[in-house]
Amino acid sequence: METRPFEAARLYHEGMAPRVLIMNVRIGNTEVLGITRPEAEIEREILLKNGVPSDAITAVGDGVQSTRDESLAVWKWVAQNHPARIIITTDIFHTRRVRWLFRKTLKNTGVAIIVHPAPSRDYTVSDWWQHEDGLIAFQNEIVKFAYYWVRY
Repeated sequence: METRPFEAARLYHEGMAPRVLIMNVRIGNTEVLGITRPEAEIEREILLKNGVPSDAITAVGDGVQSTRDESLAVWKWVAQNHPARIIITTDIFHTRRVRWLFRKTLKNTGVAIIVHPAPSRDYTVSDWWQHEDGLIAFQNEIVKFAYYWVRY
């Protein structure tokens, strides 16, 4: 939430994305208790406050918990809406896994898949190894990609 909706809003305003999809993420205990708000609600508000009109925002999925769930939710949306392309905004270390998974999930749909990294608040592609958060994100992504490669 710290980077992706802001980058999606920028892509919308540049004319690259006429529609922004947000995920209906699984509701946690704090949302059930009303202590915090659902992620999709917060992302929608971020997009609206960044000038993306409400009718250009679509929530997809039901209880999404993973990148795999996201790819399946997008697959259902693509099957109903037949876009020519989709741009997936994700963190810099997720791009390879996201590209691989979405191409695999959407392979027979005819949709072009573009994976676009959102800039991180704490590091860049040229200095990530100099930041603890960058090193952790890199290490986590290696494990995630290995898991996805074996699992899916």
